[in-house]
Amino acid sequence: MTDKKSIVQQDEEQQEVAPYEGTERTRTRRAYIPRADIYETDDAIVAVTDIPGASESGIDITLEKNILTIRAYPIEETVEGLSLIYSEFGSGDFERRFTLSDEIDREKIEARVKNGVLTLRLPKAAPAKARKIAVKTV
Repeated sequence: MTDKKSIVQQDEEQQEVAPYEGTERTRTRRAYIPRADIYETDDAIVAVTDIPGASESGIDITLEKNILTIRAYPIEETVEGLSLIYSEFGSGDFERRFTLSDEIDREKIEARVKNGVLTLRLPKAAPAKARKIAVKTV
């Protein structure tokens, strides 16, 4: 039987991204899976993701074949005159993938970043409206 403390410790650790089958990373830095909270409103899905240290120019978001991929490349900061003696988090990039359903309007996805938090707004697609189709004689 596992005690609650060890479960919490496992949950708080940074998870490193495993290479996708048949691929290799081209960057030498480690890549971590950023934590995310996902909310649903009446008209959208909102994903809030922690990517500390990444600025707008260091974030790459792509959508290909229903896969939304977030990659963030934080700038590693060092403090002059100080040397790191203990660190709970490793430095590295962030990468996370989400599979989108057909209910998301891909043309209206919005992303914004503030203070190391990326917020994605994924609007729900309007349901297809019924319409009458005219029949023409050929």
